[in-house]
Amino acid sequence: MNVNFAPLRAWDDFFPGPDRFARPDFRDISKWNNRVVSNLLYYQTNYLVVAATMISVVGFLSPFNMIFGGIVVVLVFTGFVWAAHNKDILRRMKKQYPTTFVMVVMLASYFLISMFGGVMVFVFGITFPLLLMFIHASLRLRNLKNKLENKMEGIGLKRTPMGIVLDALEQQEESVSKIADYISKVKE
Repeated sequence: MNVNFAPLRAWDDFFPGPDRFARPDFRDISKWNNRVVSNLLYYQTNYLVVAATMISVVGFLSPFNMIFGGIVVVLVFTGFVWAAHNKDILRRMKKQYPTTFVMVVMLASYFLISMFGGVMVFVFGITFPLLLMFIHASLRLRNLKNKLENKMEGIGLKRTPMGIVLDALEQQEESVSKIADYISKVKE
C-alpha cells in the first residue's frame, strides 16, 4: 500500500478567523460526521504537528509515562479494531457510533493507565490533543479544495495515514463511500 503524507496546510487556513467556523447541526449527525471526517483528512498534517508539539512537551516532562501511555492506547485501539472486525455487534457500533467507539477505547486506556499511575500524562498528552482535533474538525467549515482532496482519498486515488485510521474506524464521507463501492464493482 502506497501511503502519501498530506501537505501541511497554511496556518492562516487552519485558523482563518471566526467567519470560517460554525457550530455543527447536531440534529443532522450524518452531515456533522462528514464535516469531521473531511477536516480530519484535509488538515491531518496540521493536527499531527499540534499533537506532536503537545505530546513532546508532556513527554519531556514525563517521558516514561508518555511512552507507556502511548503504547497502551495503541494496543487498546488495535485490540478494539480487531475485535470489531471479528464481532458483528462491535462492528455495527463502530460504524454507527464512531465517537462512542473512540470514547470506549480512551476509557479502557484510562483504566489501564490509572492502574499504573500515569493519569495526568494520559489526560494532557493523549486525550487533550485528540479533543482539540475533534473540536476543530467539528467547527471548521469546509472549502472546495478540502472537499476535492477528500474525494480523491475516498475513492482510493491516494492514501494517507489519517485515511487509514478512518478506514479502520469505517468512517468515510457518505458520497465517497458510494463512489468507492461503484469503482470496486466496475473493477470486478
